Amino acid sequence: MVQPHNLVALITIVALLVYLGTALNVAGVRRRHGVAPPAMTGAPEVERALRVQSNTLEWLAMFLPALWIFAIYWSDYVAAGLGLVWIVGRLLYWFGYMKEAKARYPGFGIQTAATFILMIGALVGAVRALLVTGGV
Repeated sequence: MVQPHNLVALITIVALLVYLGTALNVAGVRRRHGVAPPAMTGAPEVERALRVQSNTLEWLAMFLPALWIFAIYWSDYVAAGLGLVWIVGRLLYWFGYMKEAKARYPGFGIQTAATFILMIGALVGAVRALLVTGGV
C-alpha cells in the first residue's frame, strides 16, 4: 500500500533543524569563550558543545534511514511518533550535556531506544517484504 509520508518528512526537517541548532550553539559558545576554529579544546563548555554537535550527526546517520525505511514498511504515523521521541531525546541530551556531562544520559537513552525500535522495525519490514514477494 502506497502512503504519503508527510509526517516523516516534517520530522526529518525538524531533526535537521535540531542539528543546525547544535552547530549554531557551537559557534555561539566558541565566540563567548574566545575559542576560534580550528581549535577543538579549551573551555569545557566548548568541548561539550562540540560533542553534542558531533554526537547528533553520528546518530542522524542511523536515525534518518531507519525512520524512512520504517515508514515505508509500516506506518508514517508510528515512524513520525518515534521520530518525535528521538527529537525530544536529542534535545534533552543537548541541554543536559551543556549543563554537565553526566546529565546527558536520560536524553541519550531516549533517542537510542527510538533509533533501535526504528532500526529493528525497518529490518523486520524489509525481511517480511522479501519473504512475501519471494525474493528480490
